[in-house]
Amino acid sequence: MLETALKSLTTFFATIGPVEAAVLFATLTPKMPRAERQAIAIRATLIASAILAFFTVLGGPILAQLGVSVAALQTAGGIILLMIAIDMIFARPGGAIKLTPPEGAEAQTREDVAVFPLATPLLAGPGAMSAGILLTANASDEPFGLAIVVASLACVMIATLALLLLAQELNRVMGITAQRVLIRVFGILLAALAVQALFNGIKDSGLIPGQGIP
Repeated sequence: MLETALKSLTTFFATIGPVEAAVLFATLTPKMPRAERQAIAIRATLIASAILAFFTVLGGPILAQLGVSVAALQTAGGIILLMIAIDMIFARPGGAIKLTPPEGAEAQTREDVAVFPLATPLLAGPGAMSAGILLTANASDEPFGLAIVVASLACVMIATLALLLLAQELNRVMGITAQRVLIRVFGILLAALAVQALFNGIKDSGLIPGQGIP
């Protein structure tokens, strides 16, 4: 149970990226009144939480109806998370958890950034959605597994909201170097979790003789 909680917290924190989101939020709203920034942060967090909760709880059953096995989900999810982890470790511009140049240009012209780009794709992006589905599938055999994953998601989203509310202060205090160090540390942890998910998916797929489905 503790292992599932720690894995879920680490994976959600790495794929949702609260620190990166807070830094970008600060750059998008530098002259906005505090009350307006707070309203946007709360709305974006609620929208992103609803999207991620939907995929975490119902993503697996929907894929099962489409004939997608748990092994295939683990393998695909592991590959996606590994790509995100590599982007985090090497701080690649325009990576899987960053905005593309057209998205960034559109975000700069918007007065309300709550839905786009903050709620999605920054917070509730493809990586975080895949992580929710994958974590639920891995915890399906454990008592209260789904509850632990959802509770971990809630904890990360609460931390995300706190960082968004303090985005301007966080951007001034941390600096670029500290932000990159933190992101790379979580990138390394996410890479290890992604490779383990990939190993589990291949083992359970039956592709290796004597392993998984006969």
